[in-house]
Amino acid sequence: MKSPRRTALIVIIILVVIGIAAGSFASHQIAQKRHQERIVATTYAVVQIADKLKLPLVGIPNTANKIPARYQNVTKIGNPMNPSAEKIASVKPTAVYSVTTLKDQFGKSFKQQHIKPYFLNLQSVSDLQHVVTKMGAQYDRQSEAKAANHEINQAVANAKQRAKGRQRPRVLILMGLPGAGYMIATNHSYVGNLVQLAGGQNVFASKDQEYIQPSDEAIQKARPQVILRLEHAMPEMVTDQFNSEFKSQPFWRQTPAVQSKRVYDLQEPDFDATANMHAAKALGEVSQWLYPGSK
Repeated sequence: MKSPRRTALIVIIILVVIGIAAGSFASHQIAQKRHQERIVATTYAVVQIADKLKLPLVGIPNTANKIPARYQNVTKIGNPMNPSAEKIASVKPTAVYSVTTLKDQFGKSFKQQHIKPYFLNLQSVSDLQHVVTKMGAQYDRQSEAKAANHEINQAVANAKQRAKGRQRPRVLILMGLPGAGYMIATNHSYVGNLVQLAGGQNVFASKDQEYIQPSDEAIQKARPQVILRLEHAMPEMVTDQFNSEFKSQPFWRQTPAVQSKRVYDLQEPDFDATANMHAAKALGEVSQWLYPGSK
């Protein structure tokens, strides 16, 4: 008969072997799942998230912005505002990501190709962090997601420290529209959220709207101390439009922001209409504009 001690040793060895085999199988399954993922990012903001999480992509949008090296040879699927359903279908995706603000752009052509996009909410910094955490868990990139969110958390903490004990400046946010003037961005917009985190007071608040129609009289009455001009689409054209507007309309010269030369132009890649992985840098810039000279 085998001794109880020898029997126990054999059982332990068998359990260890089974454990190693199971672990190896699980690792193989995860690696296989990663290899099988075929992800399409239809906006530049989603491309940035994927890059931070080191996710492979099989489709990216046409953009003038710098594409990360890992995606240089990836198939272009068209403009974010009007991506090609046919090109997306051709890369046989397992997941297609866009943003909630472009949900209406995905119509019949996508249904015909049996494409059902996932729409990510990137309306604020906290929404961005939620998306990063969720995608990190879904694609087994928890450590990358944690590092990305830590960078943002540090920027928020720095902004709060800079604004501590100081009077909140009144801030006007304008979103330029190529060939069509501008809109006013409220506290519900992404840039409005940056202003809030930086300790500024948005002079145009709303209960539910992101953007509202401008009113010369209302702007004069608000007397903004800082003006932020978002020029994320066709920036050269929009900048020229803003400059022409500010020169031709006398009331702008009466605003404290113009008088003290505190008018700032916001452009990609750091700034956009939706949150992106440049959020930490963007918040740092807004914080310095609102509270110059603070550490």
